Amino acid sequence: MIIKASDDSFYIGESPDKAIAIMTYVKAGEKRLIIDSTYVSDELRGKGIGEQLLKSVIEYARHENKIVIPLCPYAKYMVEKTNEYDDVLEN
Repeated sequence: MIIKASDDSFYIGESPDKAIAIMTYVKAGEKRLIIDSTYVSDELRGKGIGEQLLKSVIEYARHENKIVIPLCPYAKYMVEKTNEYDDVLEN
């Protein structure tokens, strides 16, 4: 599966509007990305796609020197269960 990027999401599919999996975020000021939604279609569930999308957002945040605020329940759960993402989380 190829993960693509848009101005406010990482997704799998033709476009964000036709995504079969997508994680969206909102830019808040100069330094923050708020992850607000994750969707994975039934056909892709259980294959680690949500985690791949999260890792794409995290890599983008690291590259751009941004802080991630995971408001989406899935993203929040995933970042809280490991300290792998602590470097991009707000203290």
